[in-house]
Amino acid sequence: MRITGTLLAIATVALMGAANPAPAASEPDASVAIDSALASPDRPEADRTQDERRKAHEFLEFAGIEPGMRVLDAFAASGYYTELLSRIVGPDGAVIAYNNPAYAKFAAKGIEARYAGNRLPNVQQVTAEVDELALPPRSLDAAIFVMSFHDMYWRPADGSWARTDPMQMLRKLHAAMKVGGVVIVQDHVAAPGGDTAEVVDKLHRIDPEVVRRDFKAAGFALEAESPMFVHAEDDHTKGVFDPAIRGRTDQFLFKFRRPGP
Repeated sequence: MRITGTLLAIATVALMGAANPAPAASEPDASVAIDSALASPDRPEADRTQDERRKAHEFLEFAGIEPGMRVLDAFAASGYYTELLSRIVGPDGAVIAYNNPAYAKFAAKGIEARYAGNRLPNVQQVTAEVDELALPPRSLDAAIFVMSFHDMYWRPADGSWARTDPMQMLRKLHAAMKVGGVVIVQDHVAAPGGDTAEVVDKLHRIDPEVVRRDFKAAGFALEAESPMFVHAEDDHTKGVFDPAIRGRTDQFLFKFRRPGP
């Protein structure tokens, strides 16, 4: 599907069952759906080469994604996880691939290839700045931020990224989540202390405690965390694109839940 206008309300994706609680996970069905998604012969070969490094099966099991869900891929870029989510939730589910204009520009070629020929019909692309993003209330079962939550604090001097408000995003997300819905956050670990925006600008990392604090302030509860992306050899002082550490950064993985009512 083509990229939409910036003020699109996503009613067509999610209003069916919007007030219903998030479905309880059905582990065997979810695991089968994940296996099937990863094994799909229609996936791009470039995606397959990333599966092991990303620990995609383990990540998706931790997230609890299953058929029929409505999921937001936040700052989805070219959509590696969007495609897997699309295949897991199936025709009875839906995925919103959300990018702000900066992400959409950066990933333009990948986005064009990903959605050519309407190959993922249950995915709706939305491009909007955070303050223009519209999400219907109680419409989402899950959302993911993969290596992207730190960008909510990014303040590049060249103005290439519009200033964003992390709490505005989280308030919108909290309102859009069904009771029991989950938000998964994977990101590069920064050492404690310092100004978050300065750390992000220099290293593209974020202190996990900042993420915990922000989600708690927005009304989410931390339900689980996983050590699957821990790399103890990373001393947290190098930028994530430094060849000495790129692809092997220490990373945290959190699952937050939207409690009732």
